[in-house]
Amino acid sequence: MVAKGKAKILNEAGIHCRPSAHIIKEVKNYSGKMCVRYDGEESDLKSMLSLMMLALTEGAEAEVEVSGPGEEAQLEKIIGLLQTEYDFPQT
Repeated sequence: MVAKGKAKILNEAGIHCRPSAHIIKEVKNYSGKMCVRYDGEESDLKSMLSLMMLALTEGAEAEVEVSGPGEEAQLEKIIGLLQTEYDFPQT
């Protein structure tokens, strides 16, 4: 079975380096397949660089697809992470 959904990017700066690192850290132990698609490109969520290369900017709507154990729960987790408004300290 495959769970599919959409996530609208709400973070003002988009999904850049820090949010990407956080997202990958949160989902890296999932044993199934996870995929995020945007603008004809795809990330399998196993690589921070792959996610960053999607260039998800504020307002972008990405397609999310998960297959494997507990795919519905994992789908909701990924959508939640992509839709988070990250507030990292300014450096």
